[in-house]
Amino acid sequence: MTGTRTPPHASRRTFEELVSEAVAAPTEGWDFSWFEGRATEARPSWGYAVSMAGRLGRAEAVLDVQTGGGEVLDFALARAPRRPSLTVATEGWAPNAAKATALLRPRGVAVVAVPEDEPLPFADGAFDLVVSRHPVRPQWEEIARVLRPGGTYFAQHVGPRSVFELVEYFLGALPEEVRGGRHPDRERADAEAAGLNVVELRAQRLRMEFHDIGAVVHFLRKVVWMVPGFTAEAYEPRLRELHERIRAEGPFVAHSTRHLFDARKPATRTDPA
Repeated sequence: MTGTRTPPHASRRTFEELVSEAVAAPTEGWDFSWFEGRATEARPSWGYAVSMAGRLGRAEAVLDVQTGGGEVLDFALARAPRRPSLTVATEGWAPNAAKATALLRPRGVAVVAVPEDEPLPFADGAFDLVVSRHPVRPQWEEIARVLRPGGTYFAQHVGPRSVFELVEYFLGALPEEVRGGRHPDRERADAEAAGLNVVELRAQRLRMEFHDIGAVVHFLRKVVWMVPGFTAEAYEPRLRELHERIRAEGPFVAHSTRHLFDARKPATRTDPA
């Protein structure tokens, strides 16, 4: 998300006006420009999309898993020093797949509709680079399978307890096994069990601020796994309480967690004659 200040009109608008605007806003893709001036999120220091651009410039065949609306891949391709010979993306949610297709087709990228929990429909060793930004659940066995020997998985994942200040405001305290999910150490073990060597794994905790209740509503409608089944109607009492709290105390503060994966598939060794 972007944004640096509370919009001057927000304090004068009613709860109903802010919520209605958020409910009417489209949620397809991963364009977060709607939040400008209404919410902020610090960015990881490693600059994933820019780093991805550099990786694309050295790759021949690339797969972007769970591309969303294709925005990150489009950004990286536009800045890559050279284009890969082949670039393919997958996406499981139909509205995002349609948006990604429209955005990426002019760059020669094919978008394949693949549910997030199904095998990747590609041959073994088809890609020398697999990338992904915020996959729901990385399919380590499939990632390892479609990578060529010596190939790389370069991705930014959502970490444990991400934005849980907001999640638990609505859902209450969650079990520890839920709060500890997506832990980078656990994902490292899963990647290694699939046969990948983790070259680098970095994690950061980043400050987020929600400046008005509309930003909260739009965020929970867009990032649907945070509060499953969220609607403004179902959570109206808690939303009203939070609206008054933000007006009285200032922005609602939460923290996102992110980790960067750089993993390699071992190169095939040739036995001496």
